[in-house]
Amino acid sequence: MALGMVVPLLAACGNEGAPVRRVTIPQGSSFAAAADSLESAGVLAVPRLFRIYASLTGRDRDIKAGTYLLEPGLSWNELIQALSAGRGIEQNITVPEGLPLRDIIPLLARGIGAPVESLWTAARDSVTRRRLAVPTPDLEGYLFPDTYRFMYGTSAREAVREMVRRFEDVWEPTWDARVAEMGMSRHAVITLASIVEKEARLAEERPVIAAVYHNRLRQGMPLQADPTIQYAIGEHRTRVLYRDLKIDSPYNTYRNRGLPPGPIASPGRASIEAALFPANVPYRYFVAHPDGHHEFRVTFEEHTAARRLVQRRPSRPRGRTTRGSSATRPR
Repeated sequence: MALGMVVPLLAACGNEGAPVRRVTIPQGSSFAAAADSLESAGVLAVPRLFRIYASLTGRDRDIKAGTYLLEPGLSWNELIQALSAGRGIEQNITVPEGLPLRDIIPLLARGIGAPVESLWTAARDSVTRRRLAVPTPDLEGYLFPDTYRFMYGTSAREAVREMVRRFEDVWEPTWDARVAEMGMSRHAVITLASIVEKEARLAEERPVIAAVYHNRLRQGMPLQADPTIQYAIGEHRTRVLYRDLKIDSPYNTYRNRGLPPGPIASPGRASIEAALFPANVPYRYFVAHPDGHHEFRVTFEEHTAARRLVQRRPSRPRGRTTRGSSATRPR
């Protein structure tokens, strides 16, 4: 068959308007096997002619294995481009709890093949920030940590929009009443939840850590949260030093009382619930053991004794780092 007879059939390769189909191309598949998979999924109507077209145009080699999300109705040319470039391959992208935007953005960029700059632009979208009542310059804290399935080639705007949608799905409507009861804004709750997320290593300690910060806020004490110092510095450090506490930043909760301007990471549901429903405890101080669990105390004198206790314990084995603790230093 001549190439000129094949090209007019391009429009017949699928059923335009049908829902997106998932197509798996196993590792090592031939182009013929890939075409059969496309037909089975309802993406391609005439696989034999499709194979002839690809062969005549010299584009039936170097297809990429993977699970694709494809729309019926794509032209043969678009299908071949997808198979050879990997566009449309479904990517499982896991965003861990407690990850800040500066780490989420490059993770997404690698997964969907979008420029880092376009993702930062999407994360600073003013319309979305207004809708969510976010007063900060970006959506830090609102790209919900979860595992997402994105097509390679998904736009930056759509990826960010999906992560924000996930945040909105997780946020319970009944929580709005709780926010009002606490006299806080949702933004303040997410900000506090992000600090809890960075501090907690044990699930059962989240509400207690949240209670420490709520108690400090009520009593006008500085939060003295080391993770906010790390955020202000712009990088993670295994230990916050005394000289770091002098950094001039609104996120420095040693120099500034109250909550920082916004979240310092993306909190998960458990940390949000802890910020909304803290434990009913009087603690105002805590210090971390090398294994991540904390000693909680009411008075600074008790806290000082707890710090000495922790310092006397054996250090963490080589190869593991000790995390700085919060609410530990007098102010």
